[in-house]
Amino acid sequence: MEIKVTAKNIKLTPAIKQFVQTRVSKMEKNFDHIVWAQVLLSVEKKINQRAEIVIHTGSKNNISATAVETDLYKAIDAAATKAEAQMKKAKEKTKSKRATKKAAVVEEIATFSDNILLPTTDVKFSVIKQVEVTPMNPEDAAYEMERLGYSFWMFLDEDSKQINLIFKRLDGTYGLIKPVKKK
Repeated sequence: MEIKVTAKNIKLTPAIKQFVQTRVSKMEKNFDHIVWAQVLLSVEKKINQRAEIVIHTGSKNNISATAVETDLYKAIDAAATKAEAQMKKAKEKTKSKRATKKAAVVEEIATFSDNILLPTTDVKFSVIKQVEVTPMNPEDAAYEMERLGYSFWMFLDEDSKQINLIFKRLDGTYGLIKPVKKK
């Protein structure tokens, strides 16, 4: 992880820079998706030492924490503690979202497999989803499917302008279903 340290109205000594590097790099143990961190240190009215830490993650949510103390090291530590709390909260939030999505997928699969195993004469749909189909290439579709945790994904092929379906095979490779006109 890259850590950028900027100082305003204060001399950035090697000791301060080393403390920031050590304290911020400890955060990487709790959160795996840190791209880089930015630390802004400043002095306000010659008494208040201000530390602001901005953690840039790969997702849309960046984490920002600010602390003002009489001691610069306390301010850095307080800002880092606040950022860690925000990271824990964000991590728990994503875990709960994943668990909810996983439960929904398991429920859909169970419903789907029940309908497959028990042949009936009447066709009943328990779930009907309307999906916005966006133009993309098969590689992007595979990435989107993996990102969402699905086993298949329907997309509009950019080149052929036809609906295609990509799916994950049991051996870990991908399959692609392309429509062809009946002769």
